[in-house]
Amino acid sequence: MNSRILQPNMRPLTSPNFTGFSNVIRFVLSLFATGARLRIFRFTSFLSNSIELKVVSAQLTSVRAFDFSIFSSLSFFVRFPAINHYLYRLGLNMDGEELTEQETALYDRQIRVWGADAQRRLSKSHILVCGMKGTVAEFCKNIVLAGVGSVTLVDDRVVTEEALSANFLIPPDESVYGGRTVAEICGDSLREFNPMVSVSVQKGDISSFGGDFFDKFNVVVISCCSAGTKKLINDKCRKLSKRVAFYTVDCRDSCGEIFVDLQSYKYSKKKLGETVECEIQYPRLEDAISVPWKVLPKKVSKLYFAMRVIESFEEAEGRKAGEITIGDLPALLKLRKEICETQSLNESHVPSILLERLVMGAREFPPACAVIGGILGQEVIKAISGKGDPLKNFFFFDAMDGKGIIEDISNEPPNK
Repeated sequence: MNSRILQPNMRPLTSPNFTGFSNVIRFVLSLFATGARLRIFRFTSFLSNSIELKVVSAQLTSVRAFDFSIFSSLSFFVRFPAINHYLYRLGLNMDGEELTEQETALYDRQIRVWGADAQRRLSKSHILVCGMKGTVAEFCKNIVLAGVGSVTLVDDRVVTEEALSANFLIPPDESVYGGRTVAEICGDSLREFNPMVSVSVQKGDISSFGGDFFDKFNVVVISCCSAGTKKLINDKCRKLSKRVAFYTVDCRDSCGEIFVDLQSYKYSKKKLGETVECEIQYPRLEDAISVPWKVLPKKVSKLYFAMRVIESFEEAEGRKAGEITIGDLPALLKLRKEICETQSLNESHVPSILLERLVMGAREFPPACAVIGGILGQEVIKAISGKGDPLKNFFFFDAMDGKGIIEDISNEPPNK
């Protein structure tokens, strides 16, 4: 075996300032004990609280024989993420599973951002997406490029001019349609973005799928559905034995809304240089939108109230999501008045001009789709990786003022 190379200006490992380095030595010796041939180790940064381990070239000849139990006692992996990163480059993760060279090469940059363990969790995740419009197309592009395990699409619509307006996953060449659904065509495009992600299509009415179907997924994203369907799917996810992250997303004109239900969610974050464990309790969609308007803070986004009024109108009229036109505006304003009286809320919180914008903008505004789809992708990655403060529980965006607003609308107890 070739010896390691120390930089000439580096002090020896026995320096009293280098606390915890005995664990590093144990790690290296354990690699040698398995028959690993580590040609060059270069310790390039000896600081009191950090160390960077660069493996110039390495080959493991007996990965399966490696004693991964050592990891449970090596607290330095938390302090020295560079070592964790290079474990991934060796083709290993913290569970002792082999990772392909293709994965390592393709996701190298993002591994440096959120770590090997987060990438491993992403690669094992299975995501269900219903409703392939512009915002959801942006979201799917983001998570497929991030390297999730699989994505299943549900959208039996045929391609129309409206479907083409903001969905860049649908090619303009009509010859490829051939009676195929929006989900099938979008699936082809997503596979080209990242062939390492499994993209499949499920046909049928999502509201008719049983709990066993949803149990196959870690994340469920619903769009282009009625409020009743969203609540139904949310409840089905809640009844499963495992936690399934549930999201709804909708974009009307240049405005958009995201709802998040992570149930009881635990995650870690950095605070004053230390890792802190946190927990957040999320309400169901039905519970969140049932909170009386009069008890909400006065500064709650007007988009929240406007979206609820439109959903109530579509439900009362038996319309599908988005099946509303400018001709419905008088009836919509009448319903707004009735709801505001019932909720003891001044009508000024649901401006007529905002409702008119949402009704007239039947097609999504592509720049707004990019913003909202990007935020949703970021939140899903957080939920899967368990890193970073997740959004609770509504997000609103209006391209008119360029503001993104997070609203916590629930009757849940305070976060721990």
